[in-house]
Amino acid sequence: MNIVATGLYVPGEPMDNAELMRLAGIEFDADRTEEKLGIVQRHIAHLRGIDETSADFAEKAARDAIERAGIDPNEIGLFIVASDTPEYISPATSMLLQGRIQGGQRYAGTFDVNASCSSFVAALHTAQALVKADRAIRYACVVGLYNMPAYLRPGDVFGYSIFADGAAAFIIEDGDGYLGGQLLSDGTQYDYVGVYSGGTRQPVTAERLAAGQYGLELLKRLPGDRNVKLWPGMVDRLLEKIGRGRDQIDHYLFTQINKSVIHEVMAILGQPLSKTTTVMDRYGYTGSACVPMAFHTAVTEGRVKRGDTVMAVASGAGLAVAAGCWLY
Repeated sequence: MNIVATGLYVPGEPMDNAELMRLAGIEFDADRTEEKLGIVQRHIAHLRGIDETSADFAEKAARDAIERAGIDPNEIGLFIVASDTPEYISPATSMLLQGRIQGGQRYAGTFDVNASCSSFVAALHTAQALVKADRAIRYACVVGLYNMPAYLRPGDVFGYSIFADGAAAFIIEDGDGYLGGQLLSDGTQYDYVGVYSGGTRQPVTAERLAAGQYGLELLKRLPGDRNVKLWPGMVDRLLEKIGRGRDQIDHYLFTQINKSVIHEVMAILGQPLSKTTTVMDRYGYTGSACVPMAFHTAVTEGRVKRGDTVMAVASGAGLAVAAGCWLY
């Protein structure tokens, strides 16, 4: 796998914590949110009155990446959308993306990957294998998108203070740039946080809506130290697989939900903070989009250069964790 180009999209103007509280009609400790989590501002389409949702975000991020790559979009043979906030339950958001980008029937594959907030790294791990296995695929477009604010119930302080909208896309081709990946799962932890209504077990009914049992639901408090315990082990496991040491990684990227946790993990790894990028200060928490958004930012701002070795670790509810390492 070689990364040809990346793209990014967020809807509308950013809103800081004070404006968010006013628009969403909520109250929270903005100072603590900024100091501990690092979240200063974010983009939320529906609070701005912007009529855009998941497929719109995916399309605009993909078009940005395609333009930067300078390729013919009809040469893309695979579209993968990585998200747990799809446009519809069915059809897949990737199908809508292919239709918008290519305008009709093509010999191109489409499917979505839902591994909660680890979706993009898991999708990239999958995409590079498919591109290598099928030489007919000239380019693949892998999009991480997040539209969790669309699933928030009115007055959800937890949700609105953290989650935000955004998308980022990679255009990849076959090559030797993907060094390896590692997946980890624990499906016994499915009942912590998620969107539980709308599927076959809990269809959306008038009774469920009246009871407020829809959208994002926090059923059990997530362990505060979970990622501190998970991420260093994922890094070392993958390093062992690819035969490299911690110091041989030029840049580390992690799920962008808590700046303090990322700093703590970098200290555990014995790595300087100059070797990581955080973007929650400008974009909030964008779930399955946050890792490619952070990578795009690191590239466009010059912290990651061609030839650098990058490792990304992403984790999400469920429990699902994915790590990947590549040469840029």
